[in-house]
Amino acid sequence: MASSRKTSTFWYLFSRFWFWITGWKLGSRVPPGLKKSIMIAAPHTSNWDFMYARAAFFLMDVDVKLTIKKEWTTIPLLGGLVRSLGGLAVDRSRNNSLVDGMVKLFEQHDELVILITPEGTRAYQPKWRKGFYHAAMQAGVPIQLGYLDYKNKEAGVGPTIYPTGDYDADLELIKSFYRTKPGRFPENGVR
Repeated sequence: MASSRKTSTFWYLFSRFWFWITGWKLGSRVPPGLKKSIMIAAPHTSNWDFMYARAAFFLMDVDVKLTIKKEWTTIPLLGGLVRSLGGLAVDRSRNNSLVDGMVKLFEQHDELVILITPEGTRAYQPKWRKGFYHAAMQAGVPIQLGYLDYKNKEAGVGPTIYPTGDYDADLELIKSFYRTKPGRFPENGVR
């Protein structure tokens, strides 16, 4: 009988070791049955965020994808690593809109979770990029709040937000959650 695990055994075991050696744990997880969503990764204050977030999703067995220029997924050797870590090629040569590219990906897949860092930088950013919100609205998918709580060494998924079309109100709801999750450099986190 074939395994239903989406995560490769190597990445799952590596992630268990990584969490064990660094003292991290998993918090709340993706609700069962949620097959498509935008996953916010915040606060994004350190290069280490990728290691902890990626390991957490491997441990949760969530096949989270990161949109990346298609050229990065075709480089010999590196392309295979990028794809194994969740790199999902987006062809922007004909269309410069990453939002349109993400909406198209949701149309093409029965199950898809796209990971986004709306801050766009590890430095403090008072204004988030709105692409994640517009992609969720256009694709008709919810927004999940993935978090890294460095104070408690916990990675997890907070509430699921269904966008209402009122960006400012929805963003305040999202940011109010993240204000309780300190990043590695809290001064660069959500205020």
